[in-house]
Amino acid sequence: MKLLIAIIRPGQLEQVQNELKDVLDEQDNFRLTIEQVEGHGRQEGRSEVYRGRRIVPHLVEKIKVTIALNDDYVEPAIDAIVRGARTGKVGDGKILVLPMEDCIRIRTGERGPGAI
Repeated sequence: MKLLIAIIRPGQLEQVQNELKDVLDEQDNFRLTIEQVEGHGRQEGRSEVYRGRRIVPHLVEKIKVTIALNDDYVEPAIDAIVRGARTGKVGDGKILVLPMEDCIRIRTGERGPGAI
């Protein structure tokens, strides 16, 4: 089991969701969590003028997509996120793949890959 964390541009979210649906949807919708986050990397923030002074914010708005997956779905999900998020410009984002020790479905107490 793996935990995928993707940091993407807000404008690419719908496209990423559509790409993921094509590879992960099995009789019901796949499960993901979305958060609005701010951060910085190589992409520079947009400069603004405030009271006559040019200000360059150090943080850029992004979307954090978190998906818990069984191992067979990791590579298809990565490929789908890349297809949906890529614009070819600095700031397209990152995908982090983390090992996941366990998953517990709170409602039933089910554990492991079946709980995802």
